[in-house]
Amino acid sequence: MIRFKSCILLIAAALMMFANPAAAQNAPVTPVVPEQPAETSPVPAPTIPPIAEPAPPPTAAAPIVDPTPAAPVKPVRKGPVDSLKPGQFVWEKRDSYENPLRMVVVLDIQRLYVFDGDKLVGFSTMSSGKAGKETPSGIFKILQKKIYHESNIYANAPMPFMQRLTWDGIAIHAGHLPGYPASHGCIRLPKRFAEALYGVTQMDGEVVILESLSKPLARPKPAPVEPIANPPVPITGQVPQPTTGQGELQAQPQPQPEPQPQPQPQPQPSAGVPPSPTPNRR
Repeated sequence: MIRFKSCILLIAAALMMFANPAAAQNAPVTPVVPEQPAETSPVPAPTIPPIAEPAPPPTAAAPIVDPTPAAPVKPVRKGPVDSLKPGQFVWEKRDSYENPLRMVVVLDIQRLYVFDGDKLVGFSTMSSGKAGKETPSGIFKILQKKIYHESNIYANAPMPFMQRLTWDGIAIHAGHLPGYPASHGCIRLPKRFAEALYGVTQMDGEVVILESLSKPLARPKPAPVEPIANPPVPITGQVPQPTTGQGELQAQPQPQPEPQPQPQPQPQPSAGVPPSPTPNRR
């Protein structure tokens, strides 16, 4: 900008000299002083705020301990693995079965399964013992079967198609199925399923009752047979005697029967001598 103004002044002076050369020679020459640049205020340096130190992490407050004990958590029963509703069942009717049927009861899912060997032939919804009257788990045998039976413990309650498992009130029979454990310990089944099952099971058939499928039962081992202290002596022709040092038995000979006395011959009368008369007896 300053240089542009200086150029304009020089051009104007030159024009005046060409228009009036004499005046231009006598006129005083005014020196051109370049304008000073305007003073500019210094730009302040940017201020950098101080970096704040990180605050210490807040300390966790000590947990408040409640002196009152927490209520026990009730176990959550597992849902069934099928889509059967209370009172429904599945049964495969056959003319004959290869093995004695075996029943498996699972309490936590309220199901009863029937097996022919390793083959599943039917399963059903059920209702086991309620709280305080729980159905016991274990391995049982069918002790008694009756088409119609009345309970002698619970006010003559009807128990159709009853199959007894214990003598203190546990049995399998037809009954009401609300969808949850509601009996006094028995295993209730749908009536049609209980009737079909009653017709194909046998006395002394096996019934396994499990709390859940994750808790199998171990079969009891048979009790060891104790050895007999004094075994009976076998009846043979020889009587065993105490063993010798080599562990062999010494045989004792049989006693011989005593000889029977032989009758003595009667003396014969000699010739010429008459025999003595025999007295008559009456």
